[in-house]
Amino acid sequence: MKLALLPWVLLLLATVPGSGPRPTAGAQDSCSLHCGDRNGPCSCHPTCSGLGTCCLDFQNFCLEVSPSSGSMMGGKDFVVQHLKWFSSTDGVICRFKESIQTLGHVDSLGQVHCISPLLYESGRIPFNISMDNGRSFPYAGTWLAVHPYKVSETEKSQLVNETRWQYYGTPGITGNLSLTWNTSRLPTQAVTIELWGYEETGKPYSENWTAEWSCLYTLATNIPNSGFFTFTPKPASPDYQRWKVGALRIIDSKNYLGKKDVLALWTNDHALAWHLGNDFREDSVAWARAQCLAWEALEDQLPNFLKELPDCPCTLAQARADSGRYFTDYGCDIEHGSVCTYHPGAVHCVRSVQASPQYASGQQCCYTAAGTQLLTADSTSGSTPDRGHDWGSPPYRTPPRVPSMSHWLYDVISFYYCCLWAPECSRYMRRRPSSDCRNYRPPHLASVFGDPHFVTFDGTNLTFNGRGEYVLLEAVLTDLRVQARAQPGMMTNGSQARGTGLTAVAVQEGNSDVVEVRLAKRSGVLEVLLNQEVLSFAEQSWMDLKGLFLSVAAEDKVSIMLSSGAGLEVSIQGPFLSVAILLPDKFLTHTRGLLGTLNNDPTDDFTLRSGQVLPLNASAQELFQFGADWAVHNTSSLFTYDSWFLINNFVYQPKHDPTFEPLFPDKTTLSPSQAEEAAKLCGNDHFCIFDVAATGSLSVGNATLVAHQLHQQRMQSLQPVMSCGWLAPPANGHKEGLRYLVGSTVHFHCNSGFSLAGAETSTCQADGTWSTPTPECQLGRSYTVLLSIIFGGLAVVLLVSIIYVLLRRKGNMNMWSLQP
Repeated sequence: MKLALLPWVLLLLATVPGSGPRPTAGAQDSCSLHCGDRNGPCSCHPTCSGLGTCCLDFQNFCLEVSPSSGSMMGGKDFVVQHLKWFSSTDGVICRFKESIQTLGHVDSLGQVHCISPLLYESGRIPFNISMDNGRSFPYAGTWLAVHPYKVSETEKSQLVNETRWQYYGTPGITGNLSLTWNTSRLPTQAVTIELWGYEETGKPYSENWTAEWSCLYTLATNIPNSGFFTFTPKPASPDYQRWKVGALRIIDSKNYLGKKDVLALWTNDHALAWHLGNDFREDSVAWARAQCLAWEALEDQLPNFLKELPDCPCTLAQARADSGRYFTDYGCDIEHGSVCTYHPGAVHCVRSVQASPQYASGQQCCYTAAGTQLLTADSTSGSTPDRGHDWGSPPYRTPPRVPSMSHWLYDVISFYYCCLWAPECSRYMRRRPSSDCRNYRPPHLASVFGDPHFVTFDGTNLTFNGRGEYVLLEAVLTDLRVQARAQPGMMTNGSQARGTGLTAVAVQEGNSDVVEVRLAKRSGVLEVLLNQEVLSFAEQSWMDLKGLFLSVAAEDKVSIMLSSGAGLEVSIQGPFLSVAILLPDKFLTHTRGLLGTLNNDPTDDFTLRSGQVLPLNASAQELFQFGADWAVHNTSSLFTYDSWFLINNFVYQPKHDPTFEPLFPDKTTLSPSQAEEAAKLCGNDHFCIFDVAATGSLSVGNATLVAHQLHQQRMQSLQPVMSCGWLAPPANGHKEGLRYLVGSTVHFHCNSGFSLAGAETSTCQADGTWSTPTPECQLGRSYTVLLSIIFGGLAVVLLVSIIYVLLRRKGNMNMWSLQP
């Protein structure tokens, strides 16, 4: 293996770091048109910086830009960091995705600028720069296009009281509208404010279905760039009435109307109520009702996307724990105050990470504070699935896969028609019914943490203190590979410990991007690499990548969501990494590696590459050999070797270090004082006790204890829950209780004038069935009604009797008065 790598290493050694004049484009030792290549006397690969093997012009041709991200709506100026240009140029052209061109420029400091284009997709967008007016494009870089709602608010123009904009023209909403913006983001004396509309035309789900942003008209031209504008909306001409969704764009007034891909500020996309015609303003309810009925008729002609959506998790705890398939809906987030505008009564919603396979649709699941799922069958606050996934779906550019915008057209504006502008919400809810959780199956969880300790998918515990790089998981089903690097820790006295811990984890599924998460040289900080290049999360915490999504919520935690529904969470616990891996049911019987065979049978978790199975009571020494057997091969390694330390220790050396002598669990000893402290800290957690012994550190033991407890808590959250499904209320009655999980009881009541025929309650049973069906409410048989009739009749008889007696008495008195 070492000999096979020798030519590559010699190429690395043939170059030295340094700086100098830029070579002629296309020269053998130049990175012009060769970014990403390792071939030649020097390297143009991202790893060359750490190895000191870069071509002299690497930074000139393989570009870093700042800022590195912006809204997919475009219009953002970014600067090339290391390319300086002081000679004359015929013109700067920036080309994105080999086809979309914008004009760039060189400023007075010699810095090269580009303007990001209007895109119909999110994710990393390759671009090239020409300094000769398009004759050649030797400079290469990457731009991150971001979902419009995931960029900073300071990068957008703000609609003052956005709700007012989207209700303008409905009863009681008139007057002026205003917007503001940060003038430093658009340095010009005068600006023009344009309205752009979005639509998708052509036959749905056909090849001619296309998405398009169009510039409609101006609201203001050549006004001072004050950062504030107010106006009184007027109905747009009939030519523009077909656009119901759009956004405002602010540009330099020197540009002509609708000029594409120029420096600009956009507002959020929104419902264009304020530009609709007089028919809307005169009777917005009737107008919206007609739109709702038209949407309903169209919806009934489109394919049924609901059948391919995944079921929602049954509980809030499951939804938050199933992070491979579901992610927080930014419109209703318990971590940010549970501001759930469209789902009042919910405290948290999640969305399915991946769009559905055929129709690119999305699932949404919302939950109450009690952890119960909210269903549209019970409340308009319930979770609603989406014909167009809010985050879009690769290949993005065609409907209904355009991030945000397809969702607006098929799921949001229709909600305005039926629910917000007209009282027809039941129509919307019938076509966007919540999924219950009767078919939901929680994922299977495995974890690695501490010194390091493994809890397999089937719940088997293993401590393996190898030094090297190992296969945590392989699954031929989707060609999923997860690998980990383990290195020795340090004792409190500064010597090397006989225990190891994870310092890097790498993952790839099929032909997806490769993501590696490792401990940076600066202790306590994670470093994330994409295809061997270090990523920066200074601007964005979410990235849409090839075959996966990546989220970095904090410096110490990374979430990776793969297209198969598998998920990884990598975090820092003490001096090492902690890894949690989630696999859906479809991976049953398809895994192997240090995390065992996922088949609900722990007895075969210690399976060697040869297929030989070690017994669960194998000795610590035998289990050490099991771990060593799963060492990564150089030819299949996913890791990045961007330092000579890594090359010398993990490329030149065996992937499993046979010279490293570990501390076996059955050989640990603690002094009486240490044992007392460990017992006080760890209780009966043997992982914690082992790590105190292996490192001499109570803090390391505590980190292991916390990691183990987190694993156990997540396992508890992911326990299967039986659901009996939604139970209807009786006609002419109602029910109490919106929870449909095992043990839950629903109470039934009838409206006045009706009586209950059947059981008053029904309980969800362990077999997933209700104890009794929904009863009937029958007219005129209510006990109350019967008693009222009876007592009413008696009262009438009594009253008549009293009157009769009184009349007779009066007659007798009259007779007495006639006597002498």
